[in-house]
Amino acid sequence: MSSAPEQGTVQEARARGRITPERPAAALNGSTRATVRPVLTRPVWPGTPTPLGARFRIGPEGVAGTNFALWAGGAEAVELCLFDEEGAEARHSLTELTHEIWHGFVPDVRPGQRYGYRVHGRWDPWTGARWNPAKLLLDPYARAVDAGAGNDYGVLPPEVYGHVRDWPQQHVADTVRDDRDSAPYVPKGVVVHDDAPDDEWTDDRRPKTPWADSVIYELHVRGFTERHPGIPAELRGTYAGLAHPAALEHLKALGVTAVELLPVHQFAHEDHLLRRGLRNYWGYNSIGYFAPHAAYAASGTRGQQVGEFRRMVRALHEAGIEVILDVVYNHTAEAGELGPMLSLKGIDNRGYYRLQSNDARRYADYTGCGNTLQVVQPHVLRLITDSLRYWVSEMGVDGFRFDLAAALARSFHDVDMLSPFLAVIAQDPVLRRVKLIAEPWDVGSGGYQVGSFPPLWTEWNDRYRNAVRDFWRGALPDVRDLGYRLSGSSDLYAWGGRRPYASVNFVTAHDGFTLRDLVSYERKHNEANGEGNRDGSDDNRSWNCGTEGETDDERITALRRRQLRNLVTTLLLSTGVPMLVAGDEMGRTQGGSNNAYCQDNETSWVDWTLRDEPGWRDLFALTSRLIGLRHRHPVLRRRAFFSGRAHSADGLRDLAWFTTRGTEMTESDWYAPAATLGMYLSGRDIPGRDARGAPVVDDSFLAILHAADRPASFVLPGPPWADAYEVVVDTSAEDQGAAPGTVHRAGGAVTVPGRAVLLLRVGSG
Repeated sequence: MSSAPEQGTVQEARARGRITPERPAAALNGSTRATVRPVLTRPVWPGTPTPLGARFRIGPEGVAGTNFALWAGGAEAVELCLFDEEGAEARHSLTELTHEIWHGFVPDVRPGQRYGYRVHGRWDPWTGARWNPAKLLLDPYARAVDAGAGNDYGVLPPEVYGHVRDWPQQHVADTVRDDRDSAPYVPKGVVVHDDAPDDEWTDDRRPKTPWADSVIYELHVRGFTERHPGIPAELRGTYAGLAHPAALEHLKALGVTAVELLPVHQFAHEDHLLRRGLRNYWGYNSIGYFAPHAAYAASGTRGQQVGEFRRMVRALHEAGIEVILDVVYNHTAEAGELGPMLSLKGIDNRGYYRLQSNDARRYADYTGCGNTLQVVQPHVLRLITDSLRYWVSEMGVDGFRFDLAAALARSFHDVDMLSPFLAVIAQDPVLRRVKLIAEPWDVGSGGYQVGSFPPLWTEWNDRYRNAVRDFWRGALPDVRDLGYRLSGSSDLYAWGGRRPYASVNFVTAHDGFTLRDLVSYERKHNEANGEGNRDGSDDNRSWNCGTEGETDDERITALRRRQLRNLVTTLLLSTGVPMLVAGDEMGRTQGGSNNAYCQDNETSWVDWTLRDEPGWRDLFALTSRLIGLRHRHPVLRRRAFFSGRAHSADGLRDLAWFTTRGTEMTESDWYAPAATLGMYLSGRDIPGRDARGAPVVDDSFLAILHAADRPASFVLPGPPWADAYEVVVDTSAEDQGAAPGTVHRAGGAVTVPGRAVLLLRVGSG
């Protein structure tokens, strides 16, 4: 390690003339330029500016090699750096420049070759220029990443920063350039084979589940497989583990149609976590938008992870399950001005990131993670769309959930639903055909955009989450909001041709309490994160049923399990697309943590022993049964919003709401305090036709949701609504393995147990 830089502020040095564009701040750093060990060098032929990235191919005169192309707007020079097995580096100047793309073809460079770039330019942070050729940079288009020894250190070494991280005066540390070589400490790109067959991911090889028929299961590749006893130990925590028959068996038995994988793009760990002995577990810290995260590969990190990921997708498809990726294009792992220099920051900081208009040293942060990608820049937009198309066309995925999507929809400042990003997606022949899910908010001003995304998009509906949680904990002042959420949230989505499946309904997600913790804790317990329990939301809308945390009190335990059944049943009977979180179907707990983003341990991993415990086994059985019921009955997965109007002479409507008296809800009933709501779904008034053009006809159902702790008498509506009702689900019963089957005459009263859902099928009596 070099000696520490001398004391004094950069402003003082600038005032004395020691820092100018001709004499960069590196003059204040006593370190020397990194040395390069001699290795075999190769000629660099001109190559081509497209495609971007490193692409192995047959070049001129039949010579095999790799074409390298890097967009680096504003750079003065670019060096391609190749690394041998011992880590020795050979630098090759890319002298060809076409439309700000530096490119060259290097003969005999084959798949498995590790590489990176050094980019030369001005160091002038006051104008946003942060070029530093001492820092090895990851290719944004690298299709595989080898972290190597860079993943073994306990903290980020100072060499990975473009500035002097430990400069005594931290408020100006980002302006002092660090000339120490970062190559030994940073991940490197890997040249890979483009070996996906042209017909690998055609439509006839994909499940192609319609949106209305979808049931999404959010899971973490490592967390879902790490403790599964049926998966061989060497495959746990990996893509191969998720493709294993034992993992697929659970998904198929549950009945979900799609897995939504928490981020699998290559990501990095934050220094503040490493210093506390933790790691980034969720993965919302991307640094490689084309590369499957290497740590989830069982087969190797020199390109093998690409084939392993493809095999995982193929196995899921063969099981009838789609693959949706949770993607993080709003920011990168390079954080703010005091963050590390790993890739984009050193390639063209001003081109890739939004900088503050009045202070180019600082980043515009709409993400809460230190930086925001400048999506309005054409090459940044190209990076994102090229990445998306790659994952669809060459890796086989079926859709994307966009983290903090409002940040991507910002034009220059405000969120704009006519923004370049949304416009490009809408016209792209590949991307407009896959599933697109927005997390419709960011942390900036005006960032909350639930209900605002255009057709083609679905959205995480947090208003659904809040209303359902509040109803079952007794915190809703009335049932107006609940009625909207149960019936598809037409108040949010019935515009511009959008459909009920524009709403992704969820009660829990990776971010927040698990379902079990939602009924066991009223306060977050994030002490293990080392942040004084200040992290994580304080707005949990949870109820612990009388005792904080786990308890041996059988009465409280029984109530909690009933509440879990109520929440799952409500979710799967609601119109829209339901999303479950891995392990919630069998009572997974995080011990009250509502922000387990850095808990890569048993706190976050699915505990498969729960599946064998009677109470939790019953919850799994109910969840599976409800999903099966949903698949069999189109009235529960409508493709169009309810009209609420009578479609026949007898006055029967497609949707009707009832009070406990058996009468239809009036305007005053909607505004009155209530803990009970009856929802009638008519199966004979389903709009649309089946594949052969025949009308869609189904059973009709009455769902009664009762959130009070005491039983309630509910009068069952008589003709024309029904002559009789058969109980299909009663959440007051622990064992839901088979339909209760009790039949009740219409017009009579049924006793609804306290805190329960009754689902009744309409019969003729």
